[in-house]
Amino acid sequence: MEFVENKEEEQRQLNGIFKDIVKYSPSKIVGTIGNAIIVPVYTSLLPPEQYGIYSLSIAFLSFLCIIFSDWVGLSGLRFFRQHQLAQDLSKYLSVLVSMLAMNIFTMFVLCIIFQNYFCTFFKIHPKYFFAVLFLIIPVAIRALLFQLLRAQLKSTSYTFSTILNQIMTIGFSIFFIKFFHMGAIAMLLAMGISITLTDLLLIYQSKIYIFFKRPKLQWSVLLPIAMYGIPIAATSLSSWVITQSNKFIMNNISGFTDVAYVGVAYSVTLPLLMTIFSILTIAVIPRVIRMYEAKIDVRPIISRFAGYYILISIPVVTVMSIYASDFVNMLANPKFHQAFRLIPYFAFGTFFMGLADYTTLQYHLANKTYIEFIIKLISGIINVVLNIALIPVLGLEGVGMATLVANFAYLFLSTIIVLPQLGLLYPVKPLFCMFVSFVPFYFLYKHMANGASSIPEIIQMIILLVMFYAVYFGMKFLIKNRKTT
Repeated sequence: MEFVENKEEEQRQLNGIFKDIVKYSPSKIVGTIGNAIIVPVYTSLLPPEQYGIYSLSIAFLSFLCIIFSDWVGLSGLRFFRQHQLAQDLSKYLSVLVSMLAMNIFTMFVLCIIFQNYFCTFFKIHPKYFFAVLFLIIPVAIRALLFQLLRAQLKSTSYTFSTILNQIMTIGFSIFFIKFFHMGAIAMLLAMGISITLTDLLLIYQSKIYIFFKRPKLQWSVLLPIAMYGIPIAATSLSSWVITQSNKFIMNNISGFTDVAYVGVAYSVTLPLLMTIFSILTIAVIPRVIRMYEAKIDVRPIISRFAGYYILISIPVVTVMSIYASDFVNMLANPKFHQAFRLIPYFAFGTFFMGLADYTTLQYHLANKTYIEFIIKLISGIINVVLNIALIPVLGLEGVGMATLVANFAYLFLSTIIVLPQLGLLYPVKPLFCMFVSFVPFYFLYKHMANGASSIPEIIQMIILLVMFYAVYFGMKFLIKNRKTT
């Protein structure tokens, strides 16, 4: 397929992306604040053992969602525009809903038949097993409807629903823990209620009931969805191995308390960082798909926003890593302080994972998601092997090193396996400006660490970030002025 440069359309979509970023931002900012609130609240209300059980339950939930539901929603986003142009959305969305229903039914059958195997393998109590099993129903519906809102470019509706869901989940969790002393099960119950209420709102916002009719399952619709979605599920499962399997391996070796430390470190890094970083990708991807379907060269836009991502994320994860101990003290109860040992590994691992969203987008556009699966599988295998080898020797640091290496391997492989006409254009000048900006950043940090300990750590973090961006944008301004003179 031949792609052409179209500056006019590129600028139009670029303007649309920036508008969508503004619309999506409140949901992501509130989501980041919500994630920051959840950790200190939950770690204050729950002992380490109960928090460890909750972390394992959520990991098991994500495992089931990856296999049976998430890929259906992602397929809905990828092919929505294609079927919209063909004016057969009714048939398409009916097939998607039917596929999701069949998947959930299959999940229940398999989980009930192999209940003992699942509970033994994942070290999860039957009570939490069945709680997770029923929780996946509203979670799966939400995943599909959220992707549908993205495909419809209803960013305001998406934002409102996300914020409402976050607020309800926190509120119900505190209520059930505080007044009914239900422990980890309280948070699963709170999630079930809040997500179910959100689903009702999403059904209204997406207007899916207008399109839905009794489906005729045709291979012409099913086959592309399956060929695109199943490799995504396999890829996500490999991603799950990198981010979640360490909890189960740690539980087998050290017990629920160390699992709680891993859970806290994970909660204050990946969900916190990816929520704010995803403001870019959530706005970029639907419009990039539209450009690609119109046979327009999408490399400039993808490369531009990959550069924005690096500019935003690198300083943040650097500050988070060098102030890891203080960062955990701010966001978690003191009894979980040991989680700080994992922060640098998880923070930079999250950076590599987020950047890979841009380097692997090529496989989604070309419907060659099996390539992403292969490189993710390799990374997942590296993660498991390193966890098994390093945890008995290094403890928590072993978990961190395994996660960091696996995420870097994933990013590295996606940068060297490039499809024709979809390779990124590397932002050399912005990267050079960033490198120079870290020089005064470093000396200022050393000065504050040695002689200005009276300054609160949170203020030190802000000062360092302000210094970095002041130098960076100062350099960009000088370079721009030099060009115009």
